[in-house]
Amino acid sequence: MLIIGVESHVLTAAEREYLKHPAVAGVILFARNFASRAQIQELCQEIRANAKLYPLITVDQEGGRVQRFREGYFNLPSLERIGESAAKDLPTALELAKQHAFVMCSEILASGLDLSFAPVADLGLGNLAIGNRAFAANPEAVSAFVAAYVEGMHAAGMAATLKHFPGHGSVREDTHFHQAIDARAFNDIEAMDLQPFNAGFAAGADAVMMAHVVYPEIAPEPAGYSWHWINNVLKSHCGFKGVVFSDDIGMAAAESAGGVAARIQQHLTAGCDAVLACPPACVPDAINSMPIMDYPRERLLTLRARTTPAWDTLALNPYFAASVRALDSDRMA
Repeated sequence: MLIIGVESHVLTAAEREYLKHPAVAGVILFARNFASRAQIQELCQEIRANAKLYPLITVDQEGGRVQRFREGYFNLPSLERIGESAAKDLPTALELAKQHAFVMCSEILASGLDLSFAPVADLGLGNLAIGNRAFAANPEAVSAFVAAYVEGMHAAGMAATLKHFPGHGSVREDTHFHQAIDARAFNDIEAMDLQPFNAGFAAGADAVMMAHVVYPEIAPEPAGYSWHWINNVLKSHCGFKGVVFSDDIGMAAAESAGGVAARIQQHLTAGCDAVLACPPACVPDAINSMPIMDYPRERLLTLRARTTPAWDTLALNPYFAASVRALDSDRMA
């Protein structure tokens, strides 16, 4: 199934038709779709009104440099800043991770969305795409933070999505623009990069997003296109039973599979439950590649919003208010 990107602040006539296609499971929103908090709420209502079946509405609201909605939303610090605070007091830092998750999720749910693709479980080892999106470089530290973050997301009523499996942090290249190859053996990846994912799974993470990275010692294709990575490693070796998302098929590292239709087919054949077609230019080809048929939605619907708080009640929640105070940049300095 497909999670599609849309062009602007309101749906086009074509996008309203796309939402009626049985293969379209939802929408992912970006900064290009944001004008104000009220407008995002209206856009979510418009998406739901035009979809034939319940659509997941998603976003990447991580904090730091990846925060799609800003004006009217809490200015979330990067995960790296949360990780750095562990040097002063680890228990307090882990609580900050839970509070970060709770504030982020509460605001996104109050906006009418279902899901923010979070947390980043990659190691902070200098990857150009990840950067300060990662908690830390040390796998044990990242594992503890990921588990705490999942707990905070669940407390707010949102499913948690670990990304980017099996680990994007140990290569330099940004897969938005270049192919990335990680030549390590599986034992090295398991000892380092898989640790935070396993900690997140143990904490009850509901979904994963695959990496577009190639690990040639394990499989010849990028992980998201790899039956081996998804079935033998993620599901069998790690025991994960949740939802599997591709990363965006519009990224340069996805082009090795061929055109849009080929990318989608390879992801689905490998075992992804849903494919992200984020650039609006990709969407017509993505839609046309999917036959008209009944698609199984039950797994994806486990990720729908578990609560929809009203904006004007958020500040009345004692934990939300305490979390905002704790995450304030002046207090964290």
